[in-house]
Order: sequence, then structure tokens, then C-alpha cells
Amino acid sequence: MSQKVKGAAIGIDLGTTYSCAAVWFDRKKRVEVIPNEQGNNTTPSFVAFNDSELLVGEGAKDQIARNPTNTLFDVKRLIGSRFHDPQVQKDMKSWPFKIIEGPAEKPTVVVELNGEEKKYAPEELSAMVLKKLKECAEAFIGREVTDAVITVPAYFNNNQREATKEAGTLAGLNVLRLINEPTAAAIAYGLDHMADQTWHNDKNVLVFDLGGGTFDVSLLKISKTGVIDVKAVGGDTHLGGEDFDRTLVNYCVNEFKKKHREDLRRNPRAMGRLKVACEKAKRDLSSSIFAPVEIDCLYEGIDFSIKVSRAKFEELNASYFEKCIKLVEKCLFDGEIKKKDVDEVVVVGGSTRIPKVRRLVEEFFDGKTVCKNMNGDEAVAFGAALLASRLSGNNDNDNDNVVSDIVLQDVTPLSLGVEIAIKGVHGNMSVVIPRNTSIPTCKKGIYHSLIYETHACISVYQGESNKVKENILLGRFELCDLTLGSNGMSKLEVCFNIDVDGILLVSAEETSTGQRKSITIAKI
Repeated sequence: MSQKVKGAAIGIDLGTTYSCAAVWFDRKKRVEVIPNEQGNNTTPSFVAFNDSELLVGEGAKDQIARNPTNTLFDVKRLIGSRFHDPQVQKDMKSWPFKIIEGPAEKPTVVVELNGEEKKYAPEELSAMVLKKLKECAEAFIGREVTDAVITVPAYFNNNQREATKEAGTLAGLNVLRLINEPTAAAIAYGLDHMADQTWHNDKNVLVFDLGGGTFDVSLLKISKTGVIDVKAVGGDTHLGGEDFDRTLVNYCVNEFKKKHREDLRRNPRAMGRLKVACEKAKRDLSSSIFAPVEIDCLYEGIDFSIKVSRAKFEELNASYFEKCIKLVEKCLFDGEIKKKDVDEVVVVGGSTRIPKVRRLVEEFFDGKTVCKNMNGDEAVAFGAALLASRLSGNNDNDNDNVVSDIVLQDVTPLSLGVEIAIKGVHGNMSVVIPRNTSIPTCKKGIYHSLIYETHACISVYQGESNKVKENILLGRFELCDLTLGSNGMSKLEVCFNIDVDGILLVSAEETSTGQRKSITIAKI
């Protein structure tokens, strides 16, 4: 468990399109969501640069149509990724701002200020959003905020988690813990239902979290005493409202081209205005059957007007919606629970307002009504604030505080394994800890060196592919001067040990001599 620290602690839901912060007030015995300067409980995850100032949040988003190439969004889709990742290359084609390859293959965003180019890593841009939330929290609470629990998608890999933590540090925050977004929502759900007198047995709860840029599904067992046991997680770090907007934008671009024989993609400003209009239409279609997309002088003096039906929007995004359900099915399979045994389905994230999404979820669970009691935009920050209060140790009376009852038992979101330059696994990953293994855990594997080889290079990977080149390299180390047996080989025992905070220690030992090497990887 993380060491308790002094200072005000908040929970932050760092989202792809919108972010939210919250704090637990012990004297009031409740969580309060922190409003921004405009009084809104969510803040756009936008950063913009102009010749005179840096804009973050509402101000940045409001001027995207005027300043598209210097207005940055969807940064969460870049954080912890590599420039040549296929998904990054695909996303780049739809963004109006410039991205180049930076140090260590990191995608780097380029903006132009006063005729000069400036380069920013994704962590730096995310830090600007986090700093904005920190400042709003300090104004709301009335004192300095030093500590935070920050949420991440359940399916984020180690590099993405490390980069998110670095963003928090750059923002001047001591990151107490990174917590999976659906797990944070489950904490909020658990607190909301602890007072329910009809709740006697443990509940199997599935959290369906569809936000602006990521989709997560988690299967958890929650007890009335506050123990939250994660059974399985799944998801897609590139599936959410931004994708739904993009399909609508592409549809409008094609319609404009059919009618006027002009390609809107040539004009970043026109694309920026169209993005804003399509996002609004998407939101309107959650409550209306039709929504207009109308923009005056969109391109070279040509007006654009089209009416989009809800049915058309659902058709355009059918493959995304169906993918969500397939991931739910896979999560239940991994958690070894049948859908009839799920007691509650909790939906969070702004994109769950889409009627088709909720309808598909309810149909999959044979008509079970989804839980809509919590605010989908705020539930994740709510749960993070509860955990932040517990970890900070600043409660007035821990013995009388429901927050102190929270106990998390999490799982590894992705498989962990090794490539050893020895017999049988060169170029492939040998899984040591399968995905969805409960932590803390310790697992071992036995390997043999290549015949007459006196050293072994052990590389640690994370991912679900058999091929190491398709997975994430976490680190590597070597064992040298191996003692060869009568068969010309050496026997090695590789041990993976993950503690309660997600810190991974990988060690390898030559069984005949006891020679041992290790590497520590901080997962958080």
C-alpha cells in the first residue's frame, strides 16, 4: 500500500475529450465535483497556443475553428505510444495539427508560435490539463493541492501508465496511485449502495465505461464491507466518442464532395468547423431523431447543410457498437461468470448516453435494466477522490469514515512474459503471468539455454501477441558465465513477482549455481 502523505488530495479523471476532478470532504461526509472557472463540472481536454497566450480547457476548445493547427486534443491517444504504431499513424490522418517522431520514437506535437516551431511531448500537454484541474481544485478547496489519484483506462499498457504518471509529476502533483477507470466507477457505486439495507451478499457488477476516446469493461465482485475484487478487465484504448464523431465527419466530407466536387480535407479550418458541428449533432441525436449539420461558408464561400438521422448515425457506427458488446462477452468469459449471474450493469462515460449503446447492452443482458443512478461524466472522478482520501490519510476520523473501508484487489490488464535468447522462445513471448491474474502474485517459469551458450538475454514484454515485436518491451537484463550441464545447457528459473501496488520484479536464477539477476518495473 502506498505511504500516506500530508496535503490536500483529489481524484482526477483524465479523459480523452473531457476531464473531471473531485474531492472528498470529510466533515461533510461526501464527495464534491470540482467546477472549473466557467462553473462546469467537466473541462475539455484541449490545449491551444496563439501568439499571446496558452489556453487550456473551455477557452482552447472554443477557438478550434479559428486556430485548428495550434489547437491540440485527443492527446490521451498519443501518451505512452510510439510514433510508428499503426493506430497513431491512422489517427494522425484525421488531426489538423502536426505530429513528428521525437526522441525514443515518441510522437511529438508541433505548433507554430510567432513564426517559430515549438515541440511538445504528449505528457507535457496532458500535464497542462492536469495543472488546470489542480488550479481549479485549489480555488475550490481554498488551499494547496499536492496529491492526486489519476485514473487510466483498464487496458492501458505499462508505458501508457508510466507516461500518465509523468504527466502528473510535470503538473506539480504527487501521484498517489493510478487506478483503472471502471474500478474507480465501481468504488463510487459501492459507496452509493453501502447504505442499502437489502444488500446482504456479494454482488457481481459489470462496469461498462464508454468515453470520448477509450472503452473499458470490468467485471468486479463488490462486498457490502467495501472490498472490491476485480475479476477481469477488457477494452480498447482507441474506441469512443471521438471515433463516432469521425465517422460522421467523414460522411459529411463525402456528401460535400459528391455535391460540390471539392475535398474539405484540404482546408484544416473547414475540417475544424465541421468537427465541432458533427460533435454537436452526435449529442443532439441522443435526444432527437434528427439533427442538422449546418455551416455557413464552410469552404470557399460554399454553405453546407445536411440533416442526419439517428438511424444513419447508428448505421455509420454499427461496427464500433458491436465491438463493445464483443469485448463485454470476452470479459465475462475471462472472469468465468455467465451473464445471468451479473447482478448489476453500471454504465459510465459520456458515450453511454447514445440510445443504441444502452439498448445493445440491455439486449445482451436479456433485458436487464442498466444502472443509471450515477452521473456518467463524474462517477470515475468520484471514485478516484474516495481512494485519494484514503491514501492521503487526511480524514478527520478514519475509524468513522466509510472511505477507510475500501479495499481494492486488482488484476493485470495484459499478459506479462519473457523472450529469452535461448531454446524454444527466440522471437516469441513465453507468457509467465496471463492477463486478468489477481495481484499481488508470484509466478515462475523454467527455461533451458541454447546448447553450449554461456549467457542468456532476458527481455520482459507485455501484450497478447505470441510475437514479441507486436508487444510492449518493458525491460531486459542478462545472465552471463552460465555453467553448462552434461547436456551442454544451463537450467534457468524466471520469476515474476507483482506486489499490491503493481510493482513488477522479474528475476532469473541459474539453478545449478544460484547466480541471480533481476529488474524492477514500476507499473503502479
